Amino acid sequence: MKITQKNVDDLTMVVTMNIQKDDYKDKTRKILNDFRKNADIKGFRKGMAPMGIIEKMHGRSAMLDAVNNLISEGLNNYINDNKLNILGEPLPHEDDKKGIDWENDSEFEVSFDIALAPKIELKLSSDDKITFYQPEISKEDKAKYRSNLLKQFGSLVNVDAIEEDDFIIADLVQGDTRIEGTYIALRSVADKKIKKSFIGKKSGDEFVIDVNKAFENETDRAAMLKIKKEELASVEPNYTVIVKEVKRFAEAEVNQEFFDKAFGAGNVNTEEEFDKKIVERIESEFAQESEYRFMLDAREALIDKAAIALPEEFLKRWLHSANEGKFTMEEIEKDFPLFLKDFRWQMIRQYITKEQNIQMTREDLINHARKIAAYQFAMYGLNNVPQEQLDTYAESLLKNEKEGRRIIEKVEDDLVIDYVRSVVTLDKKSISIEKLQELTK
Repeated sequence: MKITQKNVDDLTMVVTMNIQKDDYKDKTRKILNDFRKNADIKGFRKGMAPMGIIEKMHGRSAMLDAVNNLISEGLNNYINDNKLNILGEPLPHEDDKKGIDWENDSEFEVSFDIALAPKIELKLSSDDKITFYQPEISKEDKAKYRSNLLKQFGSLVNVDAIEEDDFIIADLVQGDTRIEGTYIALRSVADKKIKKSFIGKKSGDEFVIDVNKAFENETDRAAMLKIKKEELASVEPNYTVIVKEVKRFAEAEVNQEFFDKAFGAGNVNTEEEFDKKIVERIESEFAQESEYRFMLDAREALIDKAAIALPEEFLKRWLHSANEGKFTMEEIEKDFPLFLKDFRWQMIRQYITKEQNIQMTREDLINHARKIAAYQFAMYGLNNVPQEQLDTYAESLLKNEKEGRRIIEKVEDDLVIDYVRSVVTLDKKSISIEKLQELTK
């Protein structure tokens, strides 16, 4: 088999394979022998049918299998023997219009487009500057965080008169029909005029509303009327509302019970300690946003500095082929700039990891998985989960194929960014929390 190479440019080449009958005859014979061993043909003992019959039955398919195997092996060997560092996978040559008559040809010529990984040259030093934003915590920031924390541990309390955003427990009456104890969130009332009619009402007050106008969401309306959604069309919309209770969401009281719930038993005991904890939490939360913004800026800076050239047209074709047509070329074109940016970063990350011999340990992975676990528990208000429970959940995240892969990529990202931080000069800039949040959206 003869293999030739034609360089199209610095990053792409065409590899052509000329295959003669002698190249694949032995492979074809072996495949036919395997067919013969398993052939169960009437008039012959199993495995003893004449080869002539086997060739008539399977000759063409055996030859095609042999040629395809030869092409696959030959191309892989050529790539390995010539130490080609390729991108993606070889693709059938785009301009090959000759085609192959698989039914009649005995000699074949096939060509493949191959993209080469570009050489990366990236040297970092203290001469390289990357912005690092440091958040300034204002009185307003502390007051807002305090209020949010108190709301998080707040509760519904009974009040006299209805105000905006209150919750009402009421009976809905229409003739002989009485729906008792239905729950109405005033914020869900769509019609402004009807919403206004609730304001100021007290327990025992009665007034009529059109439920169709008041509650446009059919699922919510059906739940409020305690009927099936399919029954709404037959319902007369005017109901008398009889207010039973008015409830309002109240912030938690600042006391030891609140301190223990929010920070763990005994960790905070005074208002002064509460204020310090607020600052610590804000600093911790927005330190993460600063780090995230630095990561984005560092990636951009390294991508710009490395200026990696890529065979873009080849990569578009490869994406279309690798995804087996799940995405159209138009869809690929639309998201291609983001793909290129991420692809270049992956190459830089791998380059730095190799050049600096950065090692990822299991402890790195489990620590990051613990952070994810703690964050997910906190989303449900569970801020003091036992370590054993965190570790168990972290292990389950690592064992999940999709989550485990994300964790590995994130840890590698973090290790590379840590290296970058240790080499470059941080151009530190103070910024308000509001502006920092805008930058990290």
